[in-house]
Amino acid sequence: MRVIICGAGRVGQGIARRLARENHDIVMIDQDTKLIDIVQTELDVRGIEGHAGHPEVLASAGGADCDMIIAVTYSDEVNMVICQVADTLFNIPNKIARIRAQQYLQVGYRQLFSREGLGIDLVISPEIEVGDAILQRFSTPGALMSVNFGRGDVQLVAIEVLADSPVLDTALDQIQGLFPSLSARVVGINRAGHVFAPRGNDHLKIGDTAYVAVLKSHSHRLNSIFNRPEPEMRRVVVVGGGNVGLYVAKGLEKQSGIRVRVIEADVGRAERAAAELSRTIVIHGDGLTRYILEESDAPTADLVIATTHDDKTNILISKLAKQMGAKRALALVNAPELASLAREMKLDAVLDPRALTVSRILMKMRRGRILALQSLEDGAAEIAEGVTLDTSPLIGKTLGYDDLPKGVTAAAVLRDGEVVFASSDVTVKANDHVLLFYEGAMTSKVEQFFRVSADFF
Repeated sequence: MRVIICGAGRVGQGIARRLARENHDIVMIDQDTKLIDIVQTELDVRGIEGHAGHPEVLASAGGADCDMIIAVTYSDEVNMVICQVADTLFNIPNKIARIRAQQYLQVGYRQLFSREGLGIDLVISPEIEVGDAILQRFSTPGALMSVNFGRGDVQLVAIEVLADSPVLDTALDQIQGLFPSLSARVVGINRAGHVFAPRGNDHLKIGDTAYVAVLKSHSHRLNSIFNRPEPEMRRVVVVGGGNVGLYVAKGLEKQSGIRVRVIEADVGRAERAAAELSRTIVIHGDGLTRYILEESDAPTADLVIATTHDDKTNILISKLAKQMGAKRALALVNAPELASLAREMKLDAVLDPRALTVSRILMKMRRGRILALQSLEDGAAEIAEGVTLDTSPLIGKTLGYDDLPKGVTAAAVLRDGEVVFASSDVTVKANDHVLLFYEGAMTSKVEQFFRVSADFF
């Protein structure tokens, strides 16, 4: 696809790096000469200096024959104008805008982004998506990551395999026999940085990260099987009272029995947070200062969440909180190189906001009836929920570990409101919602599973 990315900041560069890896034709627009020099030097993209909302700039970027435009500048209003110009003057079929201000996203104003309004096909709100991801992690504290599929009935969780795990050195196709009442299936493994879709005779080893699809109601039992008992989360400290931290604190306030403290260094944001939160104590101060963390009771907290705008600060806050006694710590980290460093520092969880944004965009770009998608391990793998149409090559296939092409593992089938976990006894039918984990190199193959064949017409 020919893609124009407007805004060469951190988010724009992350999107470009991921899309360029899939050999899309990328052009980036930004008014900052230094950023354009960076993307042209470090990424396989063409850069144009200029205002992306100006028609002549979009024209020089190839707007006339562009397939998708992604507006991720720092201004919501500029992103809206870019998409409207792209729609009105260039008829670009897919228009994506990052909108951060929550005022635009209220239910009563959704027609603003409709075909009759600004013509925006997909609105991305990073603060909401990141906030929801953090709250999701809160519900599965024993996991390194967690994401929902199938209207929330199925979770994909990433769990570290410990030395005392009962499933250690057990062939994957034997695990179901050991725990017959558990609705779960190991679908992916990260071993020493290598991510792969396993076969039936593969074993889990110490230090592996196992990607496991599990029925949501069975997630607590899954953690106990992996010897990762879930601690009770009652005391939470959120460091950073910006849009993300405030969204998370509001979400936690809705849950009974949870005590929340928010630390914010900026006095204006601290006052705003104090005004908008009802049961949360807001502390004005630097979250990297030991006495401020002590004042917030971080040493006795069940979870400390670092959501400032600086990756390094978030990592250091999480590490300091753990050293002071916090049971668990979660850091918001954008840069992939810093995310890997955070894992080496034994932080409990690292959340990459770019991965959430890229996943939404990739779902829009994937061919076929793909309803949900999550990019994993910086694009090394994905998990997608797709619909099998009448001509799908999956129809009639069984879903055992060794029944699909190498590099693809089936997780579950959602059929008539029921969740059926994949096995050699499960056969795919038309209109099934099939959840597949697959290595990045198998993307085009998976797209074929959910596309309409030419013979259908």
